[in-house]
Amino acid sequence: MMEFGSRFRVTLFGTSHGPQVGAIIEGVPRGASIDLPRIQAELDRRRPIGRRLATRRRESDRLIVDEGIVGGAASGRRIRIHVANEDARSGPYEELRGTPRPGHADYPASVRFGTSVDLSGGGIFSGRMTVGLVAAGAIARDLIEPKGIEVLSFTRSIGGIDDALVPDESFAQLRARRDANEVGAIDPTQAAAMAKRIEEVRRDGDSVGGTIEGRAVGLPVGLGEPFFDSVESEIAHLMFSIPAVKAIEFGAGFQVARLHGSENNDPFYWDEDGVVSTRTNHAGGILGGLSTGRPLIFRLAIKPTASIPRPQETVDLIRRTSATIVVKGRHDPCIVPRAVAVVEAGTAIVLADLCLRAGLLP
Repeated sequence: MMEFGSRFRVTLFGTSHGPQVGAIIEGVPRGASIDLPRIQAELDRRRPIGRRLATRRRESDRLIVDEGIVGGAASGRRIRIHVANEDARSGPYEELRGTPRPGHADYPASVRFGTSVDLSGGGIFSGRMTVGLVAAGAIARDLIEPKGIEVLSFTRSIGGIDDALVPDESFAQLRARRDANEVGAIDPTQAAAMAKRIEEVRRDGDSVGGTIEGRAVGLPVGLGEPFFDSVESEIAHLMFSIPAVKAIEFGAGFQVARLHGSENNDPFYWDEDGVVSTRTNHAGGILGGLSTGRPLIFRLAIKPTASIPRPQETVDLIRRTSATIVVKGRHDPCIVPRAVAVVEAGTAIVLADLCLRAGLLP
């Protein structure tokens, strides 16, 4: 399945080293304003060009609208957008055919689809496929922001170095601080330390992972569908579709296992505007799968990039022997900074879909 969503539906197409990658978006109301420069700006946030610490693959990722957007507005039909793959180099992957790369989908994909499956650059399992998610997320934001819903994501840690947050800052302030450094963290001192750590592992021929925090504010109380399509279920579903995501937690997350109920419960009160609020937000803005009106907060664990230029033990599926490989090519020593834009886009996609299902959007 390359499709996500019920009312706001996103279908990804293409492969990492094929002619193009992109998305088909369905469910956008006719006449909805679509900010094309914004889509391009979000694609630019994700791409590696201009990033000192990223892969050397040089993709311009220039947005091409195939159908569904006319004069900056949705036509009411499906939207198809894509970018061309301009710098694909499949040679190093052909050399590894039949010898699955540790940490990649090569082995289970070869069993499922046969050893002739196209895994150049990771094929459909590549992080390159998130181009379509980012573009669709920009469109989703055009739908939800007029309703007062904002989304934000940023790097929370890299290689064991934690970001330092100022909890009462606005999204605009956090976004400005995040965008002022290459790793997407909030605190400039910690951002510099993270960048240094990435450079160290790159020199060692290794990689490093980290965590990303996602937030959303302005959610109406009661957004979400009970049980299987709860806010957590939908966000977790999409986030785990992002390559390299290995864990997710909402609010206090795994810390709740160490708390008493008296500590974990968020007491209700009437705020100064006469609105029901909570003293704390251990629930991360969600109760019973529905939004509480408090900020939605979740964090993702991103694994170290699997492709590293070190000898690694594997097997030869064709000769049925043991083997040792060195993964060549161009890879990020840390995928976290570029994944920040993807997490933000994915959050917007989920919230747009839930808003459409709740009848909050035209």
